[in-house]
Amino acid sequence: MLGNVSNAYFPDVLEQLGVEQRHIRSFSEDLAANGHVLIPQIELKIDGKKKVYSLLSTRTADDSFSYLNGVQGQFVDRTAEFELLGERERLLEEKLRDHAIIEEKTRQFESLANRLAKYLSPQIYNSIFRSEGGAVQSLARKNLTIFFSDIEGFTEICDGIEPERLSFLINRYLGEMAEIAIEHGGTIDKFIGDAMLVFFGDPETDGDRNDAMKCARMALRMRERVAELRSIWHEHGISKPVRVRMGINTGYCTVGNFGSDQRLEYTVLGGPVNLAARLQAAAEPDTILASESTWLLIQDIVQGEHVRDIKPKGFVQPVPVYRLDGLKDGTVGPTSMMRRGRHVEVNIIDDRHVGEAIEELKRIQEEFEARLGDQE
Repeated sequence: MLGNVSNAYFPDVLEQLGVEQRHIRSFSEDLAANGHVLIPQIELKIDGKKKVYSLLSTRTADDSFSYLNGVQGQFVDRTAEFELLGERERLLEEKLRDHAIIEEKTRQFESLANRLAKYLSPQIYNSIFRSEGGAVQSLARKNLTIFFSDIEGFTEICDGIEPERLSFLINRYLGEMAEIAIEHGGTIDKFIGDAMLVFFGDPETDGDRNDAMKCARMALRMRERVAELRSIWHEHGISKPVRVRMGINTGYCTVGNFGSDQRLEYTVLGGPVNLAARLQAAAEPDTILASESTWLLIQDIVQGEHVRDIKPKGFVQPVPVYRLDGLKDGTVGPTSMMRRGRHVEVNIIDDRHVGEAIEELKRIQEEFEARLGDQE
């Protein structure tokens, strides 16, 4: 580029090359003051292409090599190096930008998931977002305990209060009932106005008996909580007392996704669901009615009695109906106890059977010790 330049004032050469005046002044001033100069980046346009150079110069004096006396220097092409640096910076910027985009998308996903969680039962939510359980993927026939509840005279309550009070009433009621259902392990199917459908046994089950027990306890707690809330509603101008009817039935239902490609609903279908709804409709206010199939599973823990046989719409034979009044004295809530070791797994549905499990484990231990002694 420079060719064979000799006997030329180098700042003039730099000017002819198109170097900016600030670099030329820096070259002259630093060389005069310090005897050397380094300009790491000089941008030039040569043949229409952007080029980057570094200029390193120093004043030399050597008596032995007079031809070296004067100003020596290098004008180094660093275009490729700066292009690589530029590419690195671009990649870093893209990485930071991608990271910011990922963080924003993650926040959006979390926000969406949190909003969606309000529309799904916790068990279904976990099945979808954490790949737990396979029940939500297909239809299945399962023995479930179904619960229906409904506020008695809700239409009259709606007609007599302002929309704001009505909103407070229904939101507080459904919120409290949903919390109780979740605490007892129920899967909330849906809210139908003031009505509520909950089932036990899918996507998780503790066995038919334990599922029915949990449902009964849930219903009794709901009735108790509604009574506690009446004073709060009365303080907010809701004078008509809120009273709830409840129905429980156990039987084989079809459970899973129903709908279309555009919208699916995870729900239960079948005769047992219809019977639970009929029992709820037949119940007196603040009363819990259960079918015989449910009663046989829970009769040892609840207080209640057979009230009558009814012939619900759509059913050929009369159905025995039992009223649940409360838990028997000394009843302890059944728990699903599980302990898993390297070789032994113990699963106890009812904690009243812990003693029996301990005795069984002792017998197993004695048998294994005897076998071990024979081998020795």
